[in-house]
Amino acid sequence: MQISTRTGPRILAILGPTNTGKTHLAMERMLAHTTGMIGFPLRLLARENYDRAVAKVGKGAVALITGEERILPKTARYFLCTVEAMPVAKQVDFLAIDEIQMCADPERGHVFTDRLLHARGRHETMFMGAETIRPVIRKLVDNVEFDRRERFSTLTYNGAKKIQRLPSQSAVVTFSAQEVYAVAELVRRQKGGAAVVLGALSPRTRNAQVEMFQNGEVEHLIATDAIGMGLNLDLNHVAFAAMSKFDGKFNRGLTAAETAQIAGRAGRHMNDGTFGVTGNLSGIDPDIIEQIEEHEFEPLAKVFWRNARLDFRTVDALQKSLRRRSDDPTLILAREPVDEIMLDHLARNEDVARIATAPDRVQLLWEICQIPDFRNIHTDAHPRLLTSIYRYLAKPGSKLPIDWLGEQILRLDRYDGDIDQLSSRLAGIRVWTYVSHKHHWLEDANHWQERTRAIEDKLSDVLHERLTQRFVDRRTSVLLKSLKDKSELMSTITANGEVQVEGEFVGRLDGFRFIADETDAAFEGKAIASAARRALTGEIAQRVKQLETDEDDKFAVNGQLQVLWNGSPVGVLKKGDTVLSPEVQVIDSEFFDGPTRERVRTRLQNFINSHIETRLKMLTRLRDCQLSGPIRGLLFQLNEGLGCVPRSELESLVKDLSEGTCQTWRASGC
Repeated sequence: MQISTRTGPRILAILGPTNTGKTHLAMERMLAHTTGMIGFPLRLLARENYDRAVAKVGKGAVALITGEERILPKTARYFLCTVEAMPVAKQVDFLAIDEIQMCADPERGHVFTDRLLHARGRHETMFMGAETIRPVIRKLVDNVEFDRRERFSTLTYNGAKKIQRLPSQSAVVTFSAQEVYAVAELVRRQKGGAAVVLGALSPRTRNAQVEMFQNGEVEHLIATDAIGMGLNLDLNHVAFAAMSKFDGKFNRGLTAAETAQIAGRAGRHMNDGTFGVTGNLSGIDPDIIEQIEEHEFEPLAKVFWRNARLDFRTVDALQKSLRRRSDDPTLILAREPVDEIMLDHLARNEDVARIATAPDRVQLLWEICQIPDFRNIHTDAHPRLLTSIYRYLAKPGSKLPIDWLGEQILRLDRYDGDIDQLSSRLAGIRVWTYVSHKHHWLEDANHWQERTRAIEDKLSDVLHERLTQRFVDRRTSVLLKSLKDKSELMSTITANGEVQVEGEFVGRLDGFRFIADETDAAFEGKAIASAARRALTGEIAQRVKQLETDEDDKFAVNGQLQVLWNGSPVGVLKKGDTVLSPEVQVIDSEFFDGPTRERVRTRLQNFINSHIETRLKMLTRLRDCQLSGPIRGLLFQLNEGLGCVPRSELESLVKDLSEGTCQTWRASGC
């Protein structure tokens, strides 16, 4: 980068792909000045960098300003803001705008363009963003120093992969809440669970979901393009499940630059990343792949703009001033922003038209039309709400009625229902959080800020819980996280054989056999088996030692010829050379190696031999008698019948017995 020799304010454009340290540089530069301000594209990013600044210079020196949150210490010197909420009239030494290429965004681009044209620091101004914005900045801003930053790691295309074959630390990207939920459900069944990230989530919910992924509780993240901007994630791979999105007007394919912005989340700092598609797509256009891998994209020629010099004499004059076109062909008129749509809608209301007849009332109307529609439900609910607010505030010196405001907020102070119902209430309370920061509209604005924030936080937490319940098996996520840790797993086995690993029930230990808890998910079954194998290895070794030293009264044989140890089957009897010399076969266990199995077999065989000797003592004595002739045949039949044979079957042998044979038998001691 060439260092300017000018004595006037410095303007820099720090441009390059994702993972180049642009935002980090801006934060360092801001804190090197006495005062500073940075505008971010997301409330989430403003909050994240606010926390970083506070950690370095303390709470009293840092302010956070977004549409829904304001932390304004009297001694604040540094201001972290969303781009829309920046107090641009405030003079600071350093000023920066992040993701400046969003000047080309159809919905919000005109705001970024306004900051590009008019927002300046006294000593230093910095614009951070994609290289594509270079020609626009060069044309619209004089005396700019450009610095191209190269990505710290490489980004490579690796084709299509079925979801069940995605590597760990992967994100699957699609473009609607319904598709995100469908993919997350599939991943839960096949891989144990996933975190979800959507633009409609509150920052608190989104952070909680991301933290679950970052902590290793789940290995996959399912998201919309909300992850494409500013979220620093430990991703190795990004897989696109769709390559088109609805942009508010129609469904269109992703541009190469948009695809790169999302794919670039893979690979952080010096770690390389990959991107590709899921099995339902054939692939990505080779030209787009080449552009992404080489970080070379078609430069922007035009950006969105809206006239900032508004005419508040009448509603009609305001509408005309908003639609005035620029003389510069680089600046194209913004495409029906939501606030203008709301203005057009309210202007057709007879009551509003009757009230909005003076400049101050027109200006109030425009301020109210800029209340965001976080619900985004495309009905007349939001215009009706704005109309009610305007009617209350249009009276001289009026504030929003406390009873009415309390009733509106009370409707949202509920925490039952499914994901969609919670999401709807969360979007609704965010509207009132925004309104609560309009101090001139409310009595005791601080009270309403605290109340709406408390409800938003509680709804955010409950929504996170519901998302986790639906898309993550908590047991599997705990086991996965534990398995990644090479330290010994904490396991317990209850008196009745229940096995718990890291506090989660995973199955039962029956003798030496582990019987896993039933699950419909193959992946979960593997996780349970793997965790149990690590946790029970030591326990099995102790049990084998215990079996070898236990007295015979701990063993038994049941009617199914199973050898029991402490009531659990550990072996089965198999046919031996004679009926009185059965062999023991050890019931197989995944925890046994050859020597361990033989140790168990030896102990069980010793028990069986002793058991037969004790219970069938008379037969074992007969077995050992050295006799011949008819008496030998008779004794053989008794042994085979375990001492009980019908007399009728032995008549011929009994008849053949002579007195001498019987005397010989008696003399033998048998």
